[in-house]
Amino acid sequence: MFQADIHLQQDKACVLDDFADHFEESFEIAIEELHDHLVTFVFELAGASDAHLEFFETAEQVQHVERLDADNFLVTKTSCGAYSAVDRNHGILRRRNFISRHRRVYTVLFFRREDLRAMIEDFKAIGTVTLDKVKQFDESANRLTDRQEEVIRHALEAGYFEWPRDVTSDELAAEMDISRATLLEHMRKAESKLLASALDDADSAPGRT
Repeated sequence: MFQADIHLQQDKACVLDDFADHFEESFEIAIEELHDHLVTFVFELAGASDAHLEFFETAEQVQHVERLDADNFLVTKTSCGAYSAVDRNHGILRRRNFISRHRRVYTVLFFRREDLRAMIEDFKAIGTVTLDKVKQFDESANRLTDRQEEVIRHALEAGYFEWPRDVTSDELAAEMDISRATLLEHMRKAESKLLASALDDADSAPGRT
C-alpha cells in the first residue's frame, strides 16, 4: 500500500472555496461519508462564528449543516468531484483535508500506481494538480484503538454492514450515546486500518507472488 499527498487548485465552483475566499480563512475538514453524490464532513475552524454557520445555511450546494461545538460544524453538500475521484479509483482519504483560498491538500492511501494515475486524471477535470510525497505506507502503527474496536464491533453486530443496512448511523450513534460525527470518524479510521491489515495478510500468504 502507498500514500501520496495530492495538491489541487480547484477551478470548479465549490462552497468551500467560496467560504475560504469570503472569510480569508484556511481550515481542515474530515470526510465522514460519501453517498449519492453527497459528501458529509466535519468542518473545523478555531473560533467559528454564527456568520460562518449562516454562510453554509444559505449556500445552495449545502443540504444540511449543524453546529457540533464551538469550533466544528457537520456539513452535507453536493460533491464537487474530488472525493468521488478518490473513492471511484479505490483510494482512501487518510487524514483531514487542508483547504485554503488557493489550494487543497489530500492525503490518499492507494494500492496500485495505476489507481493513483486514474485519480490524478479525474482531478485534472476539476483543477490543476500537483503530486507530492509518494511513499510506502507504514502499517505497523495502525492498530485499532479500544474505542475504534468497540464502535466497529457494535456496528458489525447491529447489521450496519449488511445490504440493505439493518441500522442507520444515527441509530448506532444513539445506541452508543455519541454524536453521529464521532461515530463515523471512528468507523472511517477503523475501516482504513482493517483494510490495510487485510491486504498485508493477503500479500504475505503462502503461494502469493
